Amino acid sequence: MKKKDLRLLFKQKRLELTPSELDNRSSEICERLFANFQLEGKTISLFLPIEKHREINTYKILEKGISIGTRIGIPKSNLSNSSMKHYVYESPSQLKLNELGIPEPSTGKVLKETEFDYVIIPLLTIDSRGHRVGYGKGFYDRFLENCSNKCIKIGLHLFEEFAEIDDIADHDTSLDFCITPLSIHRFERK
Repeated sequence: MKKKDLRLLFKQKRLELTPSELDNRSSEICERLFANFQLEGKTISLFLPIEKHREINTYKILEKGISIGTRIGIPKSNLSNSSMKHYVYESPSQLKLNELGIPEPSTGKVLKETEFDYVIIPLLTIDSRGHRVGYGKGFYDRFLENCSNKCIKIGLHLFEEFAEIDDIADHDTSLDFCITPLSIHRFERK
């Protein structure tokens, strides 16, 4: 399927999840992340959920990460050029909703792309080679181009099935891992 069709399909699938299902799946993904990756003392990029789109509740990851000494960078989008800057998370008071409904930092210390050990990446769906379908603006593809080669890219997926993506572009960055509520998938780097 084309990305635009996959976006529609998986947005609808998310809307069909009950609040309880979304919460349970978010908890499973959080537990799987911390059970399989050493995040203590590391620097991670973590998106915060657009609640109206029923995204994974990553506040669970934020809370657990803070409790073990993870330094967390929260992205702030520049909608005019589809770029992102990351700010060190300090407290809920620095967060404001942007015009798309994304909780973003309004203040804080900026982190460079090269400082991240892990980037936790939102997605609507993913294929068996680690290519993701996001919302189509390219924020993460641009951001990941400047991250270290050692940075580990982890997608979080609410569903177990993978998609067939017919229109993968050369600039689309593939992920290293995808965590679902029931499993972890590893992808080979090209």
